[in-house]
Amino acid sequence: MKKYLAISFLILLLSSCVGSSSGGLFGTGVSIALDPRTLGTQIDDSIMQKNLAARLALTDKKYLIKISVKVLDGRIFLRGKVDKPEEKLIITKMAWETKGARSVKNNIAVKQKFSFKNAATDILITSQLRTALILNKNVKAANFNIDTINKKTYIFGIAYNQDEKKEIVQEAKQIVDLEELVTSILMVSDLSRQKE
Repeated sequence: MKKYLAISFLILLLSSCVGSSSGGLFGTGVSIALDPRTLGTQIDDSIMQKNLAARLALTDKKYLIKISVKVLDGRIFLRGKVDKPEEKLIITKMAWETKGARSVKNNIAVKQKFSFKNAATDILITSQLRTALILNKNVKAANFNIDTINKKTYIFGIAYNQDEKKEIVQEAKQIVDLEELVTSILMVSDLSRQKE
């Protein structure tokens, strides 16, 4: 088993060297050192994430930029914007068809008219919340992704306990312009393979 993991890790490492993004081997938002998932789970999630992203890109190249895919313990989280509701349904179907998928959380919005004011407000909300989480000693901010679309903020990640999750919600409630909070926060105890 260890030999299989080592070989898989080496193959993944070598394949990620060519054209890899600045997000790192396991994607963006979650630091390997602070990640409560086992290395094997991280590798499985990374493979699922890259497979789905590749399938989306083959379907339509614009999805490379417009759709974000995150996989945590086999659970797939989708976010971004599409032009038509039918596209959202197709992407959701593709996510469910990904080998190893345990659930799909789809937060893809159907595109609306762009407003510079709305975009600036969304960036400000995200920045304020991220700063608050970084400054909060009870939260491992590196384990969470934050996105805001039209004053609706999405938080994805893994919390060590319910107290950490409550801290995140409390911090979000302090943000003035935030109108709606959607959390997809897994507990370490929910993971199929916990850190030993």
